[in-house]
Amino acid sequence: MDNIIELHGINKAYGEKIKTQVLHDINLSFEAGSFNSIIGASGSGKSTLLNIIGTLDKPTSGQLYINKRRTENMTKDELAELRNRTIGFIFQFHYLLPEFTAKENILMPYLINHFKPSKEVLSWTDQLIELVGIEKVAHNRATDMSGGQQQRAAIARALINKPPLVLADEPTGNLDSESSENVYNTMRKVNEEYGTTFIIITHDQRIAEKTDRIVEIKDGRIGLDIRR
Repeated sequence: MDNIIELHGINKAYGEKIKTQVLHDINLSFEAGSFNSIIGASGSGKSTLLNIIGTLDKPTSGQLYINKRRTENMTKDELAELRNRTIGFIFQFHYLLPEFTAKENILMPYLINHFKPSKEVLSWTDQLIELVGIEKVAHNRATDMSGGQQQRAAIARALINKPPLVLADEPTGNLDSESSENVYNTMRKVNEEYGTTFIIITHDQRIAEKTDRIVEIKDGRIGLDIRR
């Protein structure tokens, strides 16, 4: 299987006069269609690593390839287009717009570049709503949904543009154990049915142990890399 993500010699430091090195010479790749977790203590550098993979932050040095495309010399517009076409994001907080329904929120990433959704896109939206199991609240505003329902709506939103890669930063961090399990099952179902690559940052050991690969970041370096 081809790699969808490749990192070569990635370093990241913050500050000018006094530099703080966050990532140290990271060499890492992820296969297309894989289901991965990144773990590590707070401050270990795992969120910085995910932000670099998602092109939300740039490395101080090193090379990032997404689908064989080298990214560090891309313009802001080129990176924005790459993100919109290639990457879906799921965060610890769902960031749904409260004045819109679940369905309207799911459509938002598509509407950034389109005036209105086609019949095909509306049909895909309905499929996603069914896939993540929120049919009963699809027309509810975000404030009229449970935390687990909101997070599952956020997963559907991340998939609306059919990205080959989804990056999830503590997607179950604000959820109870039952909702966490539902969210995990939803992500795994998407991975299996559509071949979507998942890279999940998590403090939840139960979630990490269910992934096919666990990468531990320790003090800005790869501590463990376990494939199952």
